[in-house]
Amino acid sequence: MTTPPDDNDDATRGAEAAASGDDERRTSAAKPGHQPAGPAGDERNEDSVSSVESTGDFEQFRDDLDAVERKIAGEIDPGVRAMVVAGAVFLLLASLVLPHAGAARGFDVLLNTDVARAEHIGLPSRVFVWFLVVFGIGFSMLALMTRRWVLAWIAVAGSAVASVFGVLSIWHRQTPGVGNYIGAGPGIGLILGAIVTVVLTFHWIRVVWSRTALHLAAEEQRRNAAAAAEERDRRRLMGDS
Repeated sequence: MTTPPDDNDDATRGAEAAASGDDERRTSAAKPGHQPAGPAGDERNEDSVSSVESTGDFEQFRDDLDAVERKIAGEIDPGVRAMVVAGAVFLLLASLVLPHAGAARGFDVLLNTDVARAEHIGLPSRVFVWFLVVFGIGFSMLALMTRRWVLAWIAVAGSAVASVFGVLSIWHRQTPGVGNYIGAGPGIGLILGAIVTVVLTFHWIRVVWSRTALHLAAEEQRRNAAAAAEERDRRRLMGDS
């Protein structure tokens, strides 16, 4: 004779199944890397994927950004001083056609013509005129046209040396020569060239120094950004919040 199913047995089996389901859910939740189902888990997954994609995009364009930054860092922006430098270059060109000493003009000293030899042009004057042409005029024009920081540094270094030889040339023309010979004194071209070279050196120093300070600030900012990025990567790898 078959015994009919008891309602109490059905209730007992239902309770056991429910308890078993709870245990399985707790076990799966305790597993590493488990993400709870539902909208909250999906949002966290999407945020992590978006963060990884954003980091990948930034790493992809980092080289391009660094290249642009290096290009900008290698340029100068003289601003209103560009007009002063251009005017100084024009005056230096004019000093070459004016008398350097006696009948010798700046071009005569540069080319060491017979007129320059007749006026007993010394070595300081020849060195000054060559530095004036190469650095005061040549590299200054190149630096203004290309806006390259390196060319501006060369221009300021050469102009500084030319300033020293310009003052020495004026002193040399005022000093008696060997024996009873006394040469002609410094001409308007020599005096103008020496003064303008000093002014040009001053303005180039201001341009280069301001750019140097900007370089130092940019390098400091780059180091701080690299340190911050390294700290973020370390925390992400360690799983810190």
